Amino acid sequence: MRTENELQGVTLLGNQHVQYYDNYNPGVLETFPNKHPENEYLVTFNCPEFTTLCPKTGQPDFGHIYISYIPRERMVESKSLKLYLFSFRNHGDFHEDCVNIIMKDLVALMDPKYLEVTGWFMPRGGISIYPFANYADKEHEELKKQRLREQFTLNIQH
Repeated sequence: MRTENELQGVTLLGNQHVQYYDNYNPGVLETFPNKHPENEYLVTFNCPEFTTLCPKTGQPDFGHIYISYIPRERMVESKSLKLYLFSFRNHGDFHEDCVNIIMKDLVALMDPKYLEVTGWFMPRGGISIYPFANYADKEHEELKKQRLREQFTLNIQH
């Protein structure tokens, strides 16, 4: 069981009076200590209801965001991640920008060994967009290159 000291920075989980930000807010993200930093393991989040706004028209864009990472010392707390992703609701940016912003914010927050963010956005004007961004420390550079190459094949199949 986690100690109070280990949960010190986790303020949103279990809080019934949480504020939902509908404008981009990376400050809502929280972390907790990884109890297994010696293990190489993968954590994946699936957000099937991601929304943002077109920066030109202001119309809503709907997408599916996948986040996978190999943690180091810190891990992102899932409720804070949910609130963070919700904060894009009224954020006007292109799909590619949103995916890269999410990746950079999570890298700055956790300093993971490896992290990738994939967006599967619903068609607008008959075109779907599937941006992919990833980050790796020096030990995981080959994984970063391999995963990027794989995305070319995966995206063509859909």
